[in-house]
Amino acid sequence: MLKQIPLNDIQFVLLDMDGTLLDLYFDDYFWGHLVPEKYAERHDITFGAAKDYLYRTYKSHEKTLNWCDIDFWSKELKLDIPALKEQIRHLIEVHPHVIDFLKLMKKQRKKIFLLTNAHYKTVKIKFKKTQIGEYFDDILCSFNVGHPKEFIEFWQGAQKKLKFDTEHSLFIDDTEDVMRTARDFGIKYLLFKTYASPKLEVKESKEFLTIRDFRELM
Repeated sequence: MLKQIPLNDIQFVLLDMDGTLLDLYFDDYFWGHLVPEKYAERHDITFGAAKDYLYRTYKSHEKTLNWCDIDFWSKELKLDIPALKEQIRHLIEVHPHVIDFLKLMKKQRKKIFLLTNAHYKTVKIKFKKTQIGEYFDDILCSFNVGHPKEFIEFWQGAQKKLKFDTEHSLFIDDTEDVMRTARDFGIKYLLFKTYASPKLEVKESKEFLTIRDFRELM
């Protein structure tokens, strides 16, 4: 076990979803391949041209609620984004040792909260495929708060709703910008998940304590 993370002192376990609990390849493939492919077909342009246009468009909405709002993207791109996600839901996978970790936290009577920027419709699709929803005491999407996790207002709203104690909370995420905001808010224990997918490069962090998978915490 990581000595710097005293699980006995932790009462609240705050967890990101995509890349942290679930393999990020689903999202990477969806937005990087399937959506450009369908957009190119709809607008009779090349895959490369569609990808270039979409990446610029995605970037313009980064760190906003639109970024993960699949209803927004359905209107913006004139594609049925939820239906496309359902088409490839077989790619949604839970990372190794996640279920064992969640079961252990439940056994130790920790409060387990999911904190995600993902749209609630996306959460529903992923929970239906993975069945991990049963382990959470509560689920908070950025849309419920009105701010993405990268902003301090998200954390103010999250604490107000979930009543967690920052001094006895552990937060695990795979995005450093989010981790920095959680640290600024006062979350005492922070872990950066370096391994978002076996198909993607392992990330590094010079700022935060890291784990590759949840086995290291057990």
